[in-house]
Amino acid sequence: MAEVENPAADANEPDYKRLHAYSLVRNTDMDDEMLSEAVDTAVTACDKFPENMEAAAQMLKQTMDTKFGPSWHAVIGEGFGFEITYEVKNLLYMFHAGMYSICLWKCA
Repeated sequence: MAEVENPAADANEPDYKRLHAYSLVRNTDMDDEMLSEAVDTAVTACDKFPENMEAAAQMLKQTMDTKFGPSWHAVIGEGFGFEITYEVKNLLYMFHAGMYSICLWKCA
């Protein structure tokens, strides 16, 4: 018997990372105003630098330093784990576009 190929599987394969075109906040303890600003800045940074996550993280860090005081740290990438010490009410861990993880925290 001849093998039957599934053309639907091949058509969906390149788009598997783009199933989630929105941002998903996984964990946070920020207040609503700071959270909204952080998420908007993170999404803007990832969209502005889609091939350079280091530049996106730097943009996110500098924006948060300017608006909410110094000592912010940002990590943007794929497939990383973390264990951090941070100031209470200053942590954001989110996913964006189904392929980026973003961790933002303040530590003095």
